[in-house]
Amino acid sequence: MATGNRGFAQGLTGSLAGTATPNAAAARLPPRTGILGNRDNRLAELAAGNTVTRVQEFVDPAICRIWPGHNRDYAALNEETCADLIESFRAQKRQEVPAIVRRVTDDPQHAFEVICGARRHWTASWMRAHDDPQFRFLIEPRELTDEEAFRLADLENRSRRDLSDYERATDYARAIDRYYEGSQQRMAERLEVGKSWLSRYLELARLPPGIVAAFGSPHVIGISHGAALAPLLRVPPQRERILAEAEALAAEQAALGTRGEPPVPPPTVLRRLAAAAKGPVRPAREAAECVIRDSDGTIVARGRKAGRGGVTLSVPGFARLDRDAVVQALAAIVDHFKARSR
Repeated sequence: MATGNRGFAQGLTGSLAGTATPNAAAARLPPRTGILGNRDNRLAELAAGNTVTRVQEFVDPAICRIWPGHNRDYAALNEETCADLIESFRAQKRQEVPAIVRRVTDDPQHAFEVICGARRHWTASWMRAHDDPQFRFLIEPRELTDEEAFRLADLENRSRRDLSDYERATDYARAIDRYYEGSQQRMAERLEVGKSWLSRYLELARLPPGIVAAFGSPHVIGISHGAALAPLLRVPPQRERILAEAEALAAEQAALGTRGEPPVPPPTVLRRLAAAAKGPVRPAREAAECVIRDSDGTIVARGRKAGRGGVTLSVPGFARLDRDAVVQALAAIVDHFKARSR
């Protein structure tokens, strides 16, 4: 190598500090490749502030607790909801994507709390109990305030399909008071979402507990269910009827669960609650009109109820109709109204 170690050192420091003196020989050299080229590129990126180095650790999941502000229902996790991660951890023999955590000092049993990665934590714990007693939980510690932790967790989980609308909604309802002093506008700005979009989730979170119980599980309640029921619940008489039907539905769901039968599906629950808002179905009023038609559909005679119990009779096509047909039609109309007046 023509320039030797000294030339290499000058090129390296020059790439970091921008002070190397260019010369013709260096200009003619091909770009570095392989290990040396990668090292130069890495050092240059670090010097320019284009790369952030994160510290990651493999730890026992038992020393990590779930952050109380986490937006996932940890108790609802099981082998079915975490099946994809179990398969991945088994295939890779390790966890590839770290969970975001922060250190805790107020808990002698735990060193970290999980901000993002509850399913990864559950799966790592499951792996230790079932597959590999030495399986380690991959974490990335961060320094975060509660509000920063909330926004980070929300951003990571916003597009995840395995997080239910209701879980996300209840998380937003807690956060708006904890971090944003009840200001929906401020919260929407911090999350960089539309105010109306956020309103729909807050409406869902504010559904009465009785309504949630009617669905059998909060995890099946969607944003559309909240949007449909919220305006109905604002009217006091309707609210009472909906809550009464919800109580009946909750009892029905519990009975089905006891028997091991499938629950009443969400679309059916929504239809029954919406129908209850309209009140009991009243019998149809007595028909106010009776029409007699010919075999081809032509009206022969029509009778309409009139005031004081009377009936008005009309024969639209009298001139072209057979007399006997008209008489029979009128008699049928008279008999119809007499039978309903008894």
